[in-house]
Amino acid sequence: MTRTSGSLISMRFGEILLINLTGRNRRGVMTMLTSTLAQHKVRVLDIGQSVIHDALNVGVLAQFENLASIEAMQHSLSSQLSTFDASVRYTQVDHSDYSHWVDKQGQLRHIVTLLGRSVAADQLSAITSVIESSGLVIDGVRRLSGRISLDAGTNLNNRVSIELSVRGQLPDQLTVKDKLLRIAGAMDIDCSIQRDSVYRRNRRLVAFDMDSTLIRQEVIDELAKIAGLGDAVVAITNKAMRGELDFKESFRQRVALLKGLPEQALEEVARAVVLTDGAKKLISTLKTLGYKTAILSGGFQYVAQHLKTELGIDYIHANTVEIVDGKLTGEVLNDIVDAQRKADLLEEICKREGIDLQQAVAIGDGANDLPMLSVAGLGVAFHAKPVVRDKADHAINILGLDCVLYLMGFSDKDVEALTGVGRSWE
Repeated sequence: MTRTSGSLISMRFGEILLINLTGRNRRGVMTMLTSTLAQHKVRVLDIGQSVIHDALNVGVLAQFENLASIEAMQHSLSSQLSTFDASVRYTQVDHSDYSHWVDKQGQLRHIVTLLGRSVAADQLSAITSVIESSGLVIDGVRRLSGRISLDAGTNLNNRVSIELSVRGQLPDQLTVKDKLLRIAGAMDIDCSIQRDSVYRRNRRLVAFDMDSTLIRQEVIDELAKIAGLGDAVVAITNKAMRGELDFKESFRQRVALLKGLPEQALEEVARAVVLTDGAKKLISTLKTLGYKTAILSGGFQYVAQHLKTELGIDYIHANTVEIVDGKLTGEVLNDIVDAQRKADLLEEICKREGIDLQQAVAIGDGANDLPMLSVAGLGVAFHAKPVVRDKADHAINILGLDCVLYLMGFSDKDVEALTGVGRSWE
């Protein structure tokens, strides 16, 4: 390409011109530009606009009928630029360059999402270096979160999400993911990469683990405290969550320790559970958009039913403990919901709803969530154990549960439009 600035360019018939207009983002600028192009019978091949802090950058890739229309357009545009406090740059584009650019439109695309309380230049530099050193080209960048407060570095209510659209053949997604995760861990941010497919923009089901994911507590640990057996049950729980003990066996062992506990303890714990940060906002947004929701838990059906009523969850699958004469017998009824059962249940719900698994989102924190996370189109390890973060495709460690919406491509502005609650925007 040859870059030329000025009012006129000597061009041949049918050549392509890239027009870059910069200036203040004032009302009427785009109308002025497009109406000027319309007067001179311009064919628009591509167009884009970005605004950062009222600084406008518009690009138009245009094709002209003849040399006279090119010269007339440039004269017309130049006479109006001073009125709008704007400038223009013209770049001549060879037909071969244009054809090569068109041929690239079939390349694979991926989305890289950054999440954090704030984003610094060194964090962006590290992420973009990984992207470009992997042979990918960054085509677009957009901010999903609201405008950043000046105290973003210290205010825990602040959050930033930036989405990068990249294209090119990914040599090894696992290697790129691992590099991004290492950067995220070292720089106190979250970062994920996912294929930009039609399914990413058309999710229809979100399934949650319950304990330490949808709610902050581990219910069985809370029951154990009431029974005075906290340390013994927590020790078994931790082994299971780290993948060191078969989940079914660990669950039976823990429930057996609760023999004789009154049913009232279940109700007490169910009423006392606290939702994870962002959980209520996420689920209310999903319901407004018509998504199906599910709890797939290795925990207690009693508590899952309480959450179903409170949040309007569509499906719940968890474990039912036997209660006789108002007391737990220490036995579990029916099959225990373990890791594989969670994955199977997710598939069953998808089939029942006519949903492709790629349209499903699964969120969990423990080793028994990994099969479910792996079969879903978007599997997210949420504030998870290290073994789960390492194996899951995506992880959120810094922010709340509603930040899953960023991974699904929704912006704060989208959510505010749905709920009517939020900050001022553009």
